[in-house]
Amino acid sequence: MTIRPPNATNEQSLPVREKRLEQSISNGSRPTFGRAMRSEFMFDDDFMNLNHVGSFGTYPREIRNVLRHYQEKSEARPDQFIRYDYPKHLDESRTAIAKLLNVPVDTAVFVPNATTAVNTVLRGLTFAPNDRIIYFASIYGACEKVVAYITEITPAESIKIEFEHPVPNEWLVQEFRRVVQKEKSEGKNVKVAIFDVVSSMPGIRMPFEDLTRACRELGVLSCIDGAHGVGHVELDLGSLDPDFFVSNCHKWLFVPRGCAVFVVPTRNQELMRSTIPTSHGFTPKPRLSGKGIGNPLPLSNKSPFITNFEFVGTIDNSPYLCIPAGIEYRSSIGGEKAIRDYCFNLAKTAGQLLSTELGTEILEDEENHGNSNFSNVKLPIELNRLDIMVENAQVNLPDVGITVRDWLTMRMVREYSTFMALIGYKGAIWIRVSAQIYLELADFKWAAEILKELCGRVYKGEFLDDIKKTVS
Repeated sequence: MTIRPPNATNEQSLPVREKRLEQSISNGSRPTFGRAMRSEFMFDDDFMNLNHVGSFGTYPREIRNVLRHYQEKSEARPDQFIRYDYPKHLDESRTAIAKLLNVPVDTAVFVPNATTAVNTVLRGLTFAPNDRIIYFASIYGACEKVVAYITEITPAESIKIEFEHPVPNEWLVQEFRRVVQKEKSEGKNVKVAIFDVVSSMPGIRMPFEDLTRACRELGVLSCIDGAHGVGHVELDLGSLDPDFFVSNCHKWLFVPRGCAVFVVPTRNQELMRSTIPTSHGFTPKPRLSGKGIGNPLPLSNKSPFITNFEFVGTIDNSPYLCIPAGIEYRSSIGGEKAIRDYCFNLAKTAGQLLSTELGTEILEDEENHGNSNFSNVKLPIELNRLDIMVENAQVNLPDVGITVRDWLTMRMVREYSTFMALIGYKGAIWIRVSAQIYLELADFKWAAEILKELCGRVYKGEFLDDIKKTVS
């Protein structure tokens, strides 16, 4: 049996659909949230996107037109656009995102992605032998590797707060306080702490507000990885006032890849002396002799921080310029609260539906459940039973859980035209589904059917058959 995605769009050709959309826009009307919204996005008709921003995000057709507009402007008059026009458009984007986040515009810049900003923070700080970097077990894998690298090239050491979801928010904050106070009692200096707004795998909201306040009280720099932040949860950085904040705009804000906002309050901007890579905006420290290093770009009266991030090598910066259009589009379909409420509620009901259909459980507890656009559901697969199957088949596998996870992922993409993120966690395999405005509960009912079918195929040993074919 092959289970295909529900019909995602009508049978109209692309130009006809675009014309219909243009007419609906001019009439001031929009499709309602759910399946009708899919025609505003650029998915293949037979593809069901159940992982909108778990990984890479996507954006509506309208925003594609804005992206191409700036790309064409750049190609029409390259030097004029890049040297003189682009900075003005960039200021418009910084102004728009600063208003959304409630921060001064001179604290907001753009980088390609959240990992780049976390690198910028950790590589910008100066570490002494007793300095410590604290992070949580929920950290994004690439960012944990940044921490590992920093401890290789500097005297800093790292401390990982181990835990498994679900745990109470109060415990996370108190454990953070305990670890910091313990290090201080031993003469160590906890310089910076890294924590998520919403963790990636599993996808669960962290108590980032309370952790930020704890950092301030304890004298620790707070570095918030909000990769799943802007456009996902309500953010008021003006009131929260973290030391460093980054959020991918290409995940939940309907902006093209790659685009992330990096917010650094004025008090900390001198700590971020260089971008990654170092480029023309960097101002070297004065030397006793020798001439300064020239900058071929036009002179600017902006702050050194803004100038530093304004031009960082030659890349396609057009996604940065789509911020105002992305925010305006979201306003035209109901605004931030309407989008949040729809996605939060859909994620919660989808998780309940999937856990019921699969006969398993949802990972989140009552405190966190429904506070993000993710839901994490256990698959009905017993790893001990798979271990016995592997042993009987006399196949050498380093980790059966990872093998089955990868097999399931490949089959979802190749045979069922969908994608849902899988994670090995707490001795089981979990599925993380992502709610978005173009999805509805029927889509997750369909997802439950393919997951049941796939789990049945696992127990039939299909993953072992594929492994044998690969090594034969």
